[in-house]
Amino acid sequence: MNAKIYDFHGGIHPDERKTLSNRTPIQHPPLPAQLILPLGQHIGAAAEPIVEVGERVLKGQKIAEANGYVSVPLHAPTSGTVTFIGPQPYPHASGMPAPAIVIEADGRDEWAPLTPRPDYREMDPDALVALIRDAGINGLGGAGFPTAVKLCTQSRHHIDTLIINGTECEPYITADDLLMRERAAELIAGIDVFAHLLTPSQVLIGIEDNKPEAIAAVRAAIGARPYEVRVFPTKYPSGGEKQLIRLLTGLEVPSGKLPADIGVLCQNVGTCVAVHDAVLLGRPLISRITTLTGEALARPGNVEVLIGSPAHELLAYAGLDESKLDRLIMGGPMMGFTLPTLDVPVIKTSNCLLAPTAAELPAPPPAMPCIRCGECAEVCPANLLPQQLHFFALGEDVDQLKAHNLFDCIECGACAYVCPSSIPLVQYYRAAKADIREQEQKAKKAEYSKVRFEQRQERLRRAEEQKEAERKARAEKAARAKAAQAEAPAGEAAAPAQAAKPGLSDEQKKLKIEASMAQVALKKAEKQLALHATPELEAQVAELRAAAEAAQKALDAAVPAEPAPVAQPASDDAAKKAKIEAAMLKAQIRKLEKVEAPSAEQQAELEQLKAKLAEQEKLLDAAPAPVAKPAEQSAEKAVDPLKKAKVELAMKRTELKKAEKAGADDGELATLREALAAAEQALHAAEEQSDKPAPELVRVDKHGPVDETLRALKTEVAFARADLRKLERDPNAGDDALGAARARLASAEQQLEAHQTTTA
Repeated sequence: MNAKIYDFHGGIHPDERKTLSNRTPIQHPPLPAQLILPLGQHIGAAAEPIVEVGERVLKGQKIAEANGYVSVPLHAPTSGTVTFIGPQPYPHASGMPAPAIVIEADGRDEWAPLTPRPDYREMDPDALVALIRDAGINGLGGAGFPTAVKLCTQSRHHIDTLIINGTECEPYITADDLLMRERAAELIAGIDVFAHLLTPSQVLIGIEDNKPEAIAAVRAAIGARPYEVRVFPTKYPSGGEKQLIRLLTGLEVPSGKLPADIGVLCQNVGTCVAVHDAVLLGRPLISRITTLTGEALARPGNVEVLIGSPAHELLAYAGLDESKLDRLIMGGPMMGFTLPTLDVPVIKTSNCLLAPTAAELPAPPPAMPCIRCGECAEVCPANLLPQQLHFFALGEDVDQLKAHNLFDCIECGACAYVCPSSIPLVQYYRAAKADIREQEQKAKKAEYSKVRFEQRQERLRRAEEQKEAERKARAEKAARAKAAQAEAPAGEAAAPAQAAKPGLSDEQKKLKIEASMAQVALKKAEKQLALHATPELEAQVAELRAAAEAAQKALDAAVPAEPAPVAQPASDDAAKKAKIEAAMLKAQIRKLEKVEAPSAEQQAELEQLKAKLAEQEKLLDAAPAPVAKPAEQSAEKAVDPLKKAKVELAMKRTELKKAEKAGADDGELATLREALAAAEQALHAAEEQSDKPAPELVRVDKHGPVDETLRALKTEVAFARADLRKLERDPNAGDDALGAARARLASAEQQLEAHQTTTA
């Protein structure tokens, strides 16, 4: 069936130079002595190591776990020993090193246990996608987008057309060509897995007409399946995703959209073979087909290379003549980049190592000013205006760059290829894209910080409003209580108060406090013993338990021995009222005396208050001395005056604090402060009259000598646990931050447990 083939705008026809490497079968180079495995080999988050230096690993064993949704794990390409984890050379134009795992091969090439799933059609679709993700598969023909993430678009979009990309339009590269020739059956089996997951209406396999052997092999492998091979004329860059969709279906992917938005999904032929190996054979992605080409090589061709193999070893296998080598390019001459060193490893997206001579790929001449010829616009496959984008990039006009759809540029290099002024247009576009991404990232961070600041201000405002409401409620409650007390008859108010009094003596109060404190200390020690059982804590708990029992016994013995309280004479009540009235008058007098320039009214009020105070003092002098009850006389003899003064001071201080918290008025607070000052003076007098020596401060270490290491380890555990809880409460916390916090807490707890075990 000859289906219609469409065309896309622009495109060029550079010299293919594919015959250098497509005339020999796929080769297998020797096993490298050392493999360098960068943790980031695809678009998305780099993997997280799960092995340690010195650990022996097997071929196919997972050595790094996926670190996020857009991420894939990493596996050992051969058996050996992990010798280093850290920065290593990385295949990038910048020449900057990147985190990697280095494995010293042991030569055994011993596989880890594998789990083939030939019955994958009976698996749950989500489990099958998880299997593909766990095999470490990302796209092998482009930027390396994780394959499992692409497959998850099925839940959001209906995929009507599955396109398999066998175009390989870049000059020099023949890895996919040889793959389709020699492994067509595995390719079709991998397509079967994709078709089972996506259930598309049609499966189209696109191949350029310059690969007749691959076309014949794929058609023979399809058999009775409803898959269709579509052959189209050779033109660069027909292998671009959007360009291939246009060629095979006539559909245009809108600017800023993805192929899935129009019901199309594209996969590379190498990715399909990798899925076959993972599902039907149980093998993770640990190798790929890579083209070794260029006139500086004596034996160019295609090799199945282990991920992490050093480039210089592969080039030596292909017969590199370093005297002829001008530069080393990873990828093709159009979209590849020059490597700063031959020591970089092959990664999952390395489809070609190009070693040209200076005559083969001469350096471009110096750039000249743009002559506005318009040839760049004629060949742009994305139908952009490269000349205008160049000017906007020079002027850093971000708004115009976005308006002219800069991010639709696939960086194919066609515009620079035809430019008569030799302007490196793609480099300008790449730099402009990087600047825009950086500005957008800064804007996102600034917006995030602004939102967090506003949320914090709102929390503070609500907390302040709540505090104000609670303060008003306390003041209203105190005012209502005071009004109710003023309205009630004196006898009625006094009777409940006297009935509510427990009638405990000072000695009983003291024993009750000591018993309560002993129980609190015992419970605290028992909690510590439950968390960390040590001989010292066990001994301490035993001592505290004995002390608590003794204090409780003393309290129980004192309660029955105390005689019933005797009713206080009315004269004592009158004397107390007189004392209180005198104290309030003194407070009011002191307040008025502090006024620097009192008015006539204030001076008159002061004289009246002094007169009232004199009357109250006369009443106090004339009142008979209160008769001490027998119980009080014995208590006075038994209670030490110094201890009594201390208890009285503590009680007065507590009463004042309660009144301040309840929002009492100034008069009541002044009375309480006067009583507190009197209690302080009484304590000083009791201290002077006491025949006891001045107290000497002695610090007692209840827990034995301090173990500084133990204290530091406990502190680290506390900080680690607090940081983890803070991250768990933060909805914006990333998986990497949570993982690091959990690892930190686990490590701290292990160190603390080990130290306690060794010192027990």
